[in-house]
Amino acid sequence: MLRRTIHSSFFGRASTSRARWQLHPSISPSCSHHHSHSLLAPSLGSSFNGHLGNQPHRCFFFGSGSDNDDDSSKKDDDKKKDKKKKDDQDQRNEDDENSNDSTANDNSEKQPAATLNNSSKYKSRSSPSNGNVLLPASRLGFGDQAPRYPHLMALPVVRGPVFPGVLTPVAITDRKTIRAVEKILSGGSGGYLGLFCRKDYNPAHDLIAKGIEKPEVISDPSDLYTVGTFAQIQRMTKADDMDEFDEPDDEDDPSHSLTHDHHDKQPHDGQNHHHPKPSASILLMPHRRINLLSIDDIGPPIDVTVSHWDRLTYVRGQDSSRDDTIRALCQEVLSTIREVAQLNTLFKEQVVNMVPSSHMFDMNDPYRLADFAASLSINGGDVADLQSVLEEKDPELRLHKALVLLSKEREVGKLQKEISAKVEEKMSEAQRKYFLMEQLKSIKKELGMEKDDKESLIEKYRKKMSEYTVVPDEINETIEAELDKLSTLEKNSSEFNVTRSYLDWLTSIPWGVTTKENFDIKAAREVLDRDHYGMDEVKETILQFIAVGKLKGTVQGKILCLSGPPGTGKTSIAESVAAALGRKFFRFSVGGMSDVSEIKGHRRTYVGAMPGKIIQCLKSTGSSNPLVLIDEIDKLGRDFRGDPASALLEVLDPNQNSTFRDHFIDAPVDISKVLFMCTANDLDRIPGPLLDRMEVIRLSGYDVPEKLEIAQQYLVPKSMVSNGLMVKDEAPENTEENKGQTSCDNNLQIEENRALPATRYLLADGVPSTLSIHRSALESLVRWYCREAGVRNLAKKIDKITRLLSLQVVAEAEGAKLTDKSTRKSNTWEVSSSNLHEYVGKPVFTSDRLYEKDIPNGIVMGLAWTSMGGSALYIETQGIKRGLDSEGKPRGGGTLKVTGQLGDVMKESTQIAYTVARARLAEIAPSNSFFDDTDIHMHVPEGATPKDGPSAGVTMVTAMLSLALDKPVKSDLAMTGEISLTGKVLAVGGIKEKTMAARRAGITTIVLPSDCKRDYDELPNYLKEGLDVHYASEYSSVYDIAFGT
Repeated sequence: MLRRTIHSSFFGRASTSRARWQLHPSISPSCSHHHSHSLLAPSLGSSFNGHLGNQPHRCFFFGSGSDNDDDSSKKDDDKKKDKKKKDDQDQRNEDDENSNDSTANDNSEKQPAATLNNSSKYKSRSSPSNGNVLLPASRLGFGDQAPRYPHLMALPVVRGPVFPGVLTPVAITDRKTIRAVEKILSGGSGGYLGLFCRKDYNPAHDLIAKGIEKPEVISDPSDLYTVGTFAQIQRMTKADDMDEFDEPDDEDDPSHSLTHDHHDKQPHDGQNHHHPKPSASILLMPHRRINLLSIDDIGPPIDVTVSHWDRLTYVRGQDSSRDDTIRALCQEVLSTIREVAQLNTLFKEQVVNMVPSSHMFDMNDPYRLADFAASLSINGGDVADLQSVLEEKDPELRLHKALVLLSKEREVGKLQKEISAKVEEKMSEAQRKYFLMEQLKSIKKELGMEKDDKESLIEKYRKKMSEYTVVPDEINETIEAELDKLSTLEKNSSEFNVTRSYLDWLTSIPWGVTTKENFDIKAAREVLDRDHYGMDEVKETILQFIAVGKLKGTVQGKILCLSGPPGTGKTSIAESVAAALGRKFFRFSVGGMSDVSEIKGHRRTYVGAMPGKIIQCLKSTGSSNPLVLIDEIDKLGRDFRGDPASALLEVLDPNQNSTFRDHFIDAPVDISKVLFMCTANDLDRIPGPLLDRMEVIRLSGYDVPEKLEIAQQYLVPKSMVSNGLMVKDEAPENTEENKGQTSCDNNLQIEENRALPATRYLLADGVPSTLSIHRSALESLVRWYCREAGVRNLAKKIDKITRLLSLQVVAEAEGAKLTDKSTRKSNTWEVSSSNLHEYVGKPVFTSDRLYEKDIPNGIVMGLAWTSMGGSALYIETQGIKRGLDSEGKPRGGGTLKVTGQLGDVMKESTQIAYTVARARLAEIAPSNSFFDDTDIHMHVPEGATPKDGPSAGVTMVTAMLSLALDKPVKSDLAMTGEISLTGKVLAVGGIKEKTMAARRAGITTIVLPSDCKRDYDELPNYLKEGLDVHYASEYSSVYDIAFGT
């Protein structure tokens, strides 16, 4: 379509117009042959500026040079007659060619002679960007130069007739009519239709209510007015899904031939398919008026015979009195348009949109001016009145009728302005009332007649307390006393602010408010398994807690303490437990805390006093039964401000916390329904009375299979998502498209009783499809890089790998150059054990054994537990013989030297072991004086690591006896156990971690205390597989196993 950007003042005095024309590809170049007339701008007022926007609108477009008046009209008429003769001759030649082609082709249908021009030189065109947009094959003429077909397809329109020159969109919902329009567009005739307004349409009634579902379908020829408009289709747009469900209504329907060849009937499978309602939109350019002579076929589509109007021209000077009347009417029409535009903004915009240039209508041509005025009233005017303007041939009467329509628009505009003024008056009155009320409030305040802010505060507190259903009597009494006190205090006093702060906290505690808990064990189990792997003892305890609550109908609080090495999921499991129980979650850490006020609050006498963490938790969660996690409880501090561990005794005592008293609140608060969970790395650092109040759940470190499962199911996907290599896939099904794109390797076999994470992952766009982290790489990470009990260091290594992969993907996509260390050296995107060193460097650990095969005398492997998990430590001993003095006596002898950064307990254990070894040697070889003649130096390797504990007693005794007897122990032997002076082997802890350390070092024979048998029996079978375990209660059993006697 032609688009013009207007920079002019339409309703001002004489102004300069500047315009920029753009020719849309769908419009024939002939449309651009317009001549410029400055007719409207000089005659309009100065109150209106407008620009042509992109909103749907109608614009006047007329023919080319034939529209000019005055002296140039004769020359143009002569040119038009010559051109018309030539066009008629071409038309006859093409009709002859079509008739010959039709006769030669037996299968072709007979077309009406003057209705469609099927010349082969016209080709069907479609929009390159949208296959549902159709354009006419050609433009045979424009305006008065358009052809005069006597036979046309008629298209009924509603909401009023269409005036020549008004670009009009029309919607079509009848399937057969849409096919007929497509046929016309593809036929090469230029796409011409006849537009006739319906008589039975009333804007006050809905078409559907009158039974008119398809306006383009009529049942009686009398439904149409006899005067319409000859229009050309500029563009046709169909619904996107119409072709997919387009089916003929009847096999025998003649209109079936109008459908496209590819619109075949789709097979029915017995199910009811929903077919969308067909719809299409066509953009029409009306050219001239036509008379409806007869309706040849009522359709749809409707086939009619019409006669075309000749252009009506008005010649001045023939009747001076009539000239003055018509001139006055034209001026009144323009004046009315200007007046309505000032009253109605929407009408003003409509005028701007319909007049993109000043030559679209001629003020001296009453016919065009009347059509322009009637078109402005098309939305609000009566259909019959608009139709009378279309049918009128007399210029004076046509102007009169158009002026009547504009006068109605002016009255509507005045009414609209009056309504707007009333609304604005009401708003101004409301603002005036507001200011007066504010002044009245200030006057009352000055006179002391206004309520004090204290009353509004008291009302707010009372309203807040009324929301709580269960409030203890003591709390009610305290609040009432404080409210009475507040009412007597001055606002500027310090006591007022203290009392107000106290009431704020008292009314913020959720008295009797609890969250609805989840008693569904199955759902709780799914939540726990979704977020954490293993940790069965914690999960079983929570499920027991839920089961008891379901049976009793009420839930009481509980105090749990999770003890284990760092990185084992103690803190994160608490949040999952809260989600499984349906409770609110609150966490605070007490690591390094040394102020009792952090737990029990400050006294209200202090400036800036506030309650402790427990009361803050209740206010924050808005619930009396949240889950509170007290983190790092084994790292509590202690100084002159008190001992927080002692303050926690009341909080974590089930028999006392129903009447917990915070120093700030100074009233009993029931926290017995709160579920407390604490975390600790070392239980020995927790005071005994505090530890006694908690149910301890020990979390041992993860072994290799568990670490692999955690890495595959949780750590790798999480790291890849956070580093942009993967995205979450909401669909739970593993379709062919996302198969193999999750982080889990296909070779990984997952236990059947473990629930997989609900979330699936897909590789992000631009990431190579072969990018993955193989299971072998994770095994190498666990074995040679990350031997700690938890998985925190493992997660760091995986993050390092995925970050480097992200860098390599982006660098190769952009062609950027990386350093030699960061460049991908292998030809694959899969990270495996063979290329793992390219991402995380050389292995941290090379071997767990200092001596692979033959162990020298005096060296024995022991098993130790550390906060990072189990470890295999060698105990080394070396004898030093002294020389003789001047008298020939040996110098020294019988002394023990210890190195290796040992703790006090372990140093004492070395002295005990030395005594037991001397006593045992005297029993085995009484003549052996090794310990008398030799000084012993005992060392525990890795001297930079502090070591402590009594569990290396039997190992030390065995090492010293091996040195004294000059006999090595078995190379695949490791042992642990505390030794007593009498040779008793005492129980130790950390059996699981020590067993894992022995397996990691390739040990097959283990010596454990007899009292540790129950701990070993609880281990998983895969940890015990292939191990030869011996139990000893006396050291004599250890000696027999170690030396094979």
